[in-house]
Amino acid sequence: MKKSVNSHCSLNIILICVAMTILLCSPIVACAQTVLTGNPPVPETNSVRGLKDYYKNFFPIGVSVSPASLAGAESDLIRKNFSSLSAENVMKSGLIHPQENSYAWDNADRIVDFAQQNGLLIRGHTLCWHKQTPTWLFKDQEGKPVTKEVLLARLKEHIQTVVSRYKGKIYAWDVVNEAIDDNDSVFLRGSDWYKIGGEEFIADAFKWAREADPKALLFYNDYNTESPAKRAKIFKVLKRLKEAGVPVDGIGLQGHWDLTTPTEKTLRESIEKFSSLGLQVQVTELDVSVYSPAEKDPSNHQFTTEREQRQMEQYKMIFRVLREYKKEITGVTFWNVSDRSSWLDNFPVRGRKNYPLLFDQQLHPKKAFWEVVKF
Repeated sequence: MKKSVNSHCSLNIILICVAMTILLCSPIVACAQTVLTGNPPVPETNSVRGLKDYYKNFFPIGVSVSPASLAGAESDLIRKNFSSLSAENVMKSGLIHPQENSYAWDNADRIVDFAQQNGLLIRGHTLCWHKQTPTWLFKDQEGKPVTKEVLLARLKEHIQTVVSRYKGKIYAWDVVNEAIDDNDSVFLRGSDWYKIGGEEFIADAFKWAREADPKALLFYNDYNTESPAKRAKIFKVLKRLKEAGVPVDGIGLQGHWDLTTPTEKTLRESIEKFSSLGLQVQVTELDVSVYSPAEKDPSNHQFTTEREQRQMEQYKMIFRVLREYKKEITGVTFWNVSDRSSWLDNFPVRGRKNYPLLFDQQLHPKKAFWEVVKF
């Protein structure tokens, strides 16, 4: 009898050991160990959840793309991590409407088709801007400035042709981009739109876009929206438009930020001020430069441990605030897919490599990514 009991105990011990081995290797325990040690998950691109999945109960997560982004490894990254697309350049008037009687649809169509094939939202960018705009819009056949009536007629034709083509496909448009001057003592930017068309070009652009697609959301889009002086001017314009019944649905905070700006205070103030007008708020062109505005040395382009830490903390703060305002924030779009290529590689210092996004040059999630999703 004693021998039988010992054999039974030995069998139990073996079974317990096997069970513990299975349990310790399970994903549940692995997850628990991560929480207990405080270490981030292993940054593998093939993990189940993408950035958009973490934020599905908050707001769509978008990214700006070029046609070249839609093939190869970057396209896989896009499908996995983002729920919305913006065309980085190819919908701007200089590229999509290079001549008065000629439109170049192919590249824009590719992005729209990719979005539809993959069940992604798409934002249109941009209908009226002072840059990347063809000079023919402002000139007559002799090269002289056109009249106000001619310019506004051309703007109407451009807006309604482009918006109508993508009616029902593009859910939101950046209608007017960067119409406010950076100089605190100047109100509207002295662009050809303003010099020839007067202030009403802004209201007219929104009205014509609404006529072309009554269901699309219409945004005014600008940068430095956290600067109190510029924010006040933008607010003044938007308040006037709303009071006049102009169909403005939202404000795009571009979000070209850095390691020190915005502060949590100024970001909160901007969201609260613009949403007080009943406007949707979206961050439309998000990146976080690893350089301060004062750093101009083109040889100083190392992604140091210090820069990495400060960028991680800035991204963590930004997304913590955005989550808190999930009722006001209806979308967040990153400007470019990964650190492989960013417009900041050539601005404001040409040839200086920047590292402003959540995915590195190998398309792996950076430390900042894990802070953005760790909530």
